[in-house]
Amino acid sequence: MDNNRQNSTNINWYPGHMAKTKRLIKEKYNLIDVVYEVIDARMPKSSKIKDIDELLKDKPRILIMTKKDLCDLDVTKKWVKYYEELGYYVVLADLSQNNSVSEIVDLTHKITKEIQEKRENKGLTKKEIRALVIGIPNVGKSTLINRLAGRKVAVIGNNPGVTKNLSWLKTNSNILLLDSPGILWPKLADKEGAHNLAAFSAIPRDILPVDSVAIHILNKLDKYYSDIIKTRYNLDYMDNDDLEYVYETIGRKIGAVVSGGEIDYDRVSNTILEDIKNERVKGITFDRIDD
Repeated sequence: MDNNRQNSTNINWYPGHMAKTKRLIKEKYNLIDVVYEVIDARMPKSSKIKDIDELLKDKPRILIMTKKDLCDLDVTKKWVKYYEELGYYVVLADLSQNNSVSEIVDLTHKITKEIQEKRENKGLTKKEIRALVIGIPNVGKSTLINRLAGRKVAVIGNNPGVTKNLSWLKTNSNILLLDSPGILWPKLADKEGAHNLAAFSAIPRDILPVDSVAIHILNKLDKYYSDIIKTRYNLDYMDNDDLEYVYETIGRKIGAVVSGGEIDYDRVSNTILEDIKNERVKGITFDRIDD
């Protein structure tokens, strides 16, 4: 086990469709009435698009924190308050529940009420509100769209990069959705944020060394969720000075042992990532306001 590998980073992932998406959004800017900015409740800072304000300027915006059922509610609610104090409308959403969807619809019509009143004063009928759905990859945009539409109109995938083009999608709530591919920023210079993105599958697994991400996850669990690291991985604490011991302990716990009694280190790392991706480890939020 190479104790230095977790320090290596080579973060450069910005597919062409992301640059194209930004250009197309600018072209459709005047058609958009409201923006649904989707972020992951487990990383409310890391999953927020860094240059989104420049792209969207003064459009009314609802910040939708998805995966409420997987986050640490006490921590994430501090982020809700933080963003509300910055002037955002915020919805902490569990998209498996109808009340979250209803809250988004009601809030949309509330903040676009002035648009409809202006039309009414001109003797025009109410318009179909056009909402841009935007966010980084794999934060639940397609799930949100399908819930708002009341049927499957967007492809859902548990890997980044499923949606490739912009497309208008109808709902039964007098809201027309503009689905967009996941957007990142050209350089992921923030090492902490980049590892959070990798931990929650927002960037492809080959962007960072898998053991670097696994060790990042273990350190977060050790710092904030010691009960999980004990019960799930049989570790009393995370020892970064003896990663071989850490991996051997976890390897024996999960049965990642090959012939001769050696530990399959790659399997250990991949298992740690899969535990989060497949929701076996939940109730966690890695971004902290007071760190």
